[in-house]
Amino acid sequence: MKEFLAFVRKEFYHILRDRRTMLILLGIPVVLIILFGFALSTEVRNVDMAILSAEPDNTVRQIAQRLDANEYFTVKEFLDSPSDIDRVMRSGEVDAVLVFEPGFSDKLFTPEGPQLQIVADASNATMAQSYMAYISAVVGQYFEEQMPEGQATGIVPNVVMLYNPQMKSSYNFVPGIMGLILMLICAMMTSIAIVREKETGTMEVLLVSPMKPIYIILSKMTPYFVLSCVNLVTILLLAIFVLRVPVHGSMAALISISLLYIFTSLALGLLISTVSDRQVIAMMVSALMLMVPTMLLSGMLFPIESLPPILKVLSNILPATWYISAARKLMIAGLPAVSALKETLVLAGMAVFLLTVSMKKFKNRLE
Repeated sequence: MKEFLAFVRKEFYHILRDRRTMLILLGIPVVLIILFGFALSTEVRNVDMAILSAEPDNTVRQIAQRLDANEYFTVKEFLDSPSDIDRVMRSGEVDAVLVFEPGFSDKLFTPEGPQLQIVADASNATMAQSYMAYISAVVGQYFEEQMPEGQATGIVPNVVMLYNPQMKSSYNFVPGIMGLILMLICAMMTSIAIVREKETGTMEVLLVSPMKPIYIILSKMTPYFVLSCVNLVTILLLAIFVLRVPVHGSMAALISISLLYIFTSLALGLLISTVSDRQVIAMMVSALMLMVPTMLLSGMLFPIESLPPILKVLSNILPATWYISAARKLMIAGLPAVSALKETLVLAGMAVFLLTVSMKKFKNRLE
């Protein structure tokens, strides 16, 4: 243990002396979390939704069929009670609910018109805005076709946004940028640090020490784990106090799954280091395999529901996809920790797999 701590201390000294590394580790996360705190408009497809109507008459069913036939929506079920809305939204079964008041068809041609409400999950502000606009457009077009020529419908859906009623774009991007920053710091920096030792020929010098190779590698990973924890705290403080993004769920659960994600990313960086002999190659592999896919396929910028089937499968391979999903559930939706159990198990499985493979390949290359 004494030798291990000595190696860890040496790595900390090495990192702290390199100003460029420190700038990347501590400066870029602050810049990114602020820059990406604002939303970009994106299009959504294949939105799962439900219909709530006490009396689903012919008009209600026609509207439901029109929504289901639209490429943007899939009507999953009809609800019987307003209490069902909370159930299906919290479970993630649907992302929006169209609510018809009782006796909707009877009030259709009255002067005041019937009441119509859209309930949407606004934990992802970008998608929620699209839900509102798309559903309103489809419903509005239906009523225009039904009304006599020259008569206005007078029906305007009442929109209710759950989890993010102010529609703040930062609510959407903060969980995503957390996943990106931690991936960059952990995976990219770790892979470069180990390859640097190989490139300069000092890795062989370390391996002839009394320490086992696995402890040498863990000692090089430990400083990045600690610095990533510092970044995690910084990001959360900026999110809460600067961008005003609340943590509605369990802070302990959010930190726990973040630490698991950090460990998974470190294992991924170690795997990249085993297949790279030069820092340039490690950087290119990290950028192509981690940064770009994380930004495009993890749900950070673009909804996963809008991706083609093949890209949806690829998105499931990315650790960031599962972390961002869990972070949104815990931070924005305020769901209990058990709601992120699936994401936690997937990340844990990825961590074990990546660490096992990378350790095996590392020994084969250096022993």
